[in-house]
Amino acid sequence: MLVLGLGAACGGDDDDEAAGDGSVTVELAAQNDSGESGTATLTPEGDQTRVVLELSNPTDPSQPAHIHPGTCANLDPAPAYPLPNVEDGSSEATVDVTLDELTSGEFAVNVHQSNEEASVYVACGDITG
Repeated sequence: MLVLGLGAACGGDDDDEAAGDGSVTVELAAQNDSGESGTATLTPEGDQTRVVLELSNPTDPSQPAHIHPGTCANLDPAPAYPLPNVEDGSSEATVDVTLDELTSGEFAVNVHQSNEEASVYVACGDITG
């Protein structure tokens, strides 16, 4: 019984550590009546940041995504950090910038309609600390 209790306690501790790993979750709101929304989870990895995108209701099987300077309301069209295309609603990458740099500046995660319609933004979320 004691071993089971310790195992349960360890599992609980692991969950607490995962929740306290310094990650930031960015809510991605639909743009241009796309119906697409989701999250971008940013996790510090030393001098880099791991970015995991999860998008619901993707309208295209492959959608470009980037971290742009600015905010969703005033986005610089030139990406600061490219991300792999969102494929069937998800994408994962590691970018060469610290999470502290991303959260202390003005940056936003942006998803585009498709490679052919990159000027149409379908989801965006401001990165905040």
